[in-house]
Amino acid sequence: MSQMFAGSAVPSGTGVLNRIRVVLVDDHHLIRAGLRRAFESAGDFEVVGEAARVGEALDLLERLRPDVLVTDIGLPDGDGLDFAAQVRAGNAAVGIVVLTMHSGDKHLFAALDAGASGFVVKDAPADDVLAAARHAAASPRTFTASDLAGALRRRTSAPSGPRLSAREREVLDLLVDGLAVAQIGRRLYIGDSTVKTHIQKIYKKVGAGNRAEVVMAALRLGLVSA
Repeated sequence: MSQMFAGSAVPSGTGVLNRIRVVLVDDHHLIRAGLRRAFESAGDFEVVGEAARVGEALDLLERLRPDVLVTDIGLPDGDGLDFAAQVRAGNAAVGIVVLTMHSGDKHLFAALDAGASGFVVKDAPADDVLAAARHAAASPRTFTASDLAGALRRRTSAPSGPRLSAREREVLDLLVDGLAVAQIGRRLYIGDSTVKTHIQKIYKKVGAGNRAEVVMAALRLGLVSA
């Protein structure tokens, strides 16, 4: 692999029973190294593989069958949330922890929608990451996040209007900023056809027929700020 330790597999350890087997996915070697130290110092985890890209990670997951996947959102060859959703669609039993520098409600709910088991920001204490991984291993189809209750309250009290998904809101923001389909796709690491599908859904939900109308509707409905 072109990047250090990318896609590397680690043989299963011996001497400790029932350790939680973890695969780490992040394109920064220093982040993965820090996570490895935290997990292996805890005693009840075994980091069995690391990857820097989605393609490498999919291969590791297929070969190693870990208990928990810990993945970043921003990856060189894809979106970590789409990756998490793909993994969840094919495996209901694996725990999925989304670890990201983005702390907003939008990303938290996007992780929830993707089928993640936990959401942790990168500036959180290492113990939070370990706790999320333990939760993910024990209950992969339930969701935990440090401010989940607050995020739910904020969502409940938000002004009523069209219910856009987290991804649709990202596409809408970029539409309002004037980006073309191909530019939106590159920014969000998704294909042009996927962008067009999101745009059509947005048009339908806000009652717009073109970009100018969708911008005005988004402003009128409070979906974006002036």
